[in-house]
Amino acid sequence: MRVSECCNIVARQDAAGIVTCGNKGRLYQIKGNGMVRDVFDQPKLEQLIGSMGVGHDRTVHADTNDTNDTNDTNDTNDTNGNNGNNGNNGNNDNNDNSNINNKHNPPNFIRYPTAGSSSTSEAQPFYVNSPYGIVFAHNGNLVNADDLRAFMDQDAHRHINTDSDSELLLNIFADNLQKTGKVRINEEDIFTAIKGIYDVCHGGYACVAMIAGFGIIGFRDPHGIRPIGFAKRQSPKGTDYMFASESVVCDGCSFSDFEDLKPGEAVIVNKNSTVTRRQLVPNASFSPCIFEYVYFSRPDSIIDGISVYKCRLAMGEALADQVLEKMGPDHDIDVIIPVPDTSRVAALQTAYKLDITYREGFIKNRYIGRTFIMPGQAMRKKTVRRKFNAMSLEFAGKNVLIVDDSIVRGTTSKEIVQMARDAGAKKVYLASCAPAIRYPNVYGIDMPSPHELVAYNKSEDDIAIALGADKVIFQNLEGLIASCEKFNPSITKWDASVFDGKYVSGKVDEAYLAHLESLRADGKKGKFEDLQSPETLGLVNFNLQLK
Repeated sequence: MRVSECCNIVARQDAAGIVTCGNKGRLYQIKGNGMVRDVFDQPKLEQLIGSMGVGHDRTVHADTNDTNDTNDTNDTNDTNGNNGNNGNNGNNDNNDNSNINNKHNPPNFIRYPTAGSSSTSEAQPFYVNSPYGIVFAHNGNLVNADDLRAFMDQDAHRHINTDSDSELLLNIFADNLQKTGKVRINEEDIFTAIKGIYDVCHGGYACVAMIAGFGIIGFRDPHGIRPIGFAKRQSPKGTDYMFASESVVCDGCSFSDFEDLKPGEAVIVNKNSTVTRRQLVPNASFSPCIFEYVYFSRPDSIIDGISVYKCRLAMGEALADQVLEKMGPDHDIDVIIPVPDTSRVAALQTAYKLDITYREGFIKNRYIGRTFIMPGQAMRKKTVRRKFNAMSLEFAGKNVLIVDDSIVRGTTSKEIVQMARDAGAKKVYLASCAPAIRYPNVYGIDMPSPHELVAYNKSEDDIAIALGADKVIFQNLEGLIASCEKFNPSITKWDASVFDGKYVSGKVDEAYLAHLESLRADGKKGKFEDLQSPETLGLVNFNLQLK
């Protein structure tokens, strides 16, 4: 598969980049703002040289509703998952000067904007020339970034030029490697450097790095909050390897035998395709983000041994139990309609268990982006009606239960409810496959500040009034956890912080949450973005630029 084909496996985004490694460790890159198909045109891709590379896609997914705007990336030809980073390494030596397109080694990554801005200077992968030439991309968020920046300045004497956590992680990794004082490093040195990251970096992160002329490295935070795994495939010259956030990425590129990295584990694939793995955090507390299954991941992915599709079917059954508990067996629901696309699987199973007709009542415009991360409430509201159209023949004269995966600000939900009424629905009930979101996410999702969450300090009746629905039904947290845990009982602890306010990494206090709110609030965020200069120097060695 050519790199250009793999780029079509990536979701819509606001920035993207690829860096490859060719002859004598020379690095080549493409990086810019815009969608994958715009940033990675064929003439540029043809100039990417080498047999290994790292790519990153900072996405503002086009396939969602505000409810968490959580639709899969099933949009047109964008068939990649919602989160993650990946790099790969072929069996071809780094001294191979062949075009990477012909090496069939696609490097893709997907990332939501979290800490930092949307300026080009923060488009990943990042690069630092010393020591050894390191390329780095990551998915997640650090909760002690300010302390780490102070350490970089006062102790390591490294300049951090952007507000991106990825630059911080890169420089901490580089500083740890610098301490070896070696001309050439080995796997043991790299493991020691990553262990140093685990010792000081708190939060959720899945990372991929490339060391020029050496190989590709993947590692996962000690709690396993953000997902990452790797897979392999046979080629005429040996075995190729790919790191990715979701198994579906590897499936699409004909890689197989996908394995999830364990929490606190690092995997090194050197330029000769020799794989070395090590568990660097003994007795790590595995607490993956449960929102990956509700919101981010494609249904055909398997993450940490759990089928996202089966998980969402189970969520639908659990939601049916909540409907019966809240409305009783003598409810007056005539039809169940999903909000496209993520909620379809769960809604279908809810309808099956309740023995109620399932219908597709909303048709979605697939060229409108996710509304919950759009800047400003006015833009979000204006966009919703362009994004969905309600078919009157499915609503007129009926009591409708609308099923969605989750509800964040409620912008889309409120408009969806009104659209159903305008289409002739007698009563409109709204059911969420996830519990009420009452707390901010600190591990890599650019959610609103708490006061902008529709469920903040509200009861279900208050939320129903705010959204204009006759009734709102939320899944309970126990039911959601059971829906995931049943497919991998070895996972006994989850990061469900957006639902229960419990942050598994620690280091999250009221002061940090107040600081986060100051950055994420609608008005303040807009002003902050306006201050970002397009001339800000990114972590780019301009010798990397393609001619």
